[in-house]
Amino acid sequence: MVTNPRKPRAGSGRQSGAPTIADVAALAGVSTMTVSRVINAESNVRASTREAVNAAIGQLNYAPNRAARSLAGASQLRLGLLYSNPSAAYLSEFLVGSLDQAGRSDIQLIVEKCELGDHERRVVERMIGSGIDGVILPPPLCDSRSVLDVLIAARVPTVVVATGCPPPECAAISIDDRGAAQAMTRHLIELGHARIGFITGNPNLTASGERLVGYRAALTEAGMPFDENLVADGLFTYRSGLDAADELLERENPPSAIFASNDDMAAATVAVAHRRGLDVPGDLTVCGFDDSALATTIWPELTTIHQPIADMSRAAVELLAAMLRAKRGGGEVRHVTLDYTLIRRQSDAAPRRRPPARTRG
Repeated sequence: MVTNPRKPRAGSGRQSGAPTIADVAALAGVSTMTVSRVINAESNVRASTREAVNAAIGQLNYAPNRAARSLAGASQLRLGLLYSNPSAAYLSEFLVGSLDQAGRSDIQLIVEKCELGDHERRVVERMIGSGIDGVILPPPLCDSRSVLDVLIAARVPTVVVATGCPPPECAAISIDDRGAAQAMTRHLIELGHARIGFITGNPNLTASGERLVGYRAALTEAGMPFDENLVADGLFTYRSGLDAADELLERENPPSAIFASNDDMAAATVAVAHRRGLDVPGDLTVCGFDDSALATTIWPELTTIHQPIADMSRAAVELLAAMLRAKRGGGEVRHVTLDYTLIRRQSDAAPRRRPPARTRG
């Protein structure tokens, strides 16, 4: 905490409008070079000094820029990637794509975990204070209002990835989640399935809602009624998939196919089916969404929607870098939609027979 901060000296910076690095230095009682060192996360700064500078940055709502960092000789773009994802498979693929593109583009990528909760604002503010040029937000942070509000207020150029409803202030990379879910449900209907279970994703993510809308749209298109007993809640985690699959298969008239909103929950559904003595796909068809590495490491391999996760993260790095280098960070933003693909593997088939009656006890 800063105590008895000095008043900025005359001529040290603008007295109105956006604060400058000189204003931060004056408020913290240090030199502009010291502020620059803190912004660039250099190690040769005392902890008490670093704390004072970061407090001044927060108090002034100062957004460091390229000119400030040039005092320390920084030359690369520095992009931040904040993550908090329950799916290790999704996150791994996302990181591979973003790091690959950063390396190709001579960009420094700062990767930091940001769990949703009480400390998320602190993590975001610390990243802003480090002098980051722009930020990439994969799910679920892409839909975190508290994270977005901090970045937008600080005018930090931001790209959100895989959101179903991108904010107008942010650039976005996504696929057509609604269309993809509709295509998968239509595929299951064409196989002959009349009772299709659906496991939703995290309700806090807009893409989850879009996938449910797509599932319902395909049923309507085929003249089939929507049955809420065929929908179970999930959270995009394997554990939630186990619970949701058990719930669906415990129904008196269980589904002959289950479409899960991601591969983790689909893999959990396959595990539940095997535990119950059901053959996949003979007794139960199971399909997923994402086409993560998990889809081809379980048996049978999953029929799924290929969401180009690595390509989306590469595109996010590329788009954010282009915005910054064109000095359009506070102006025009772009929303880019990439293609999805329905990938058929071994986990789907026509309904050959009804699942055996469930046993109790």
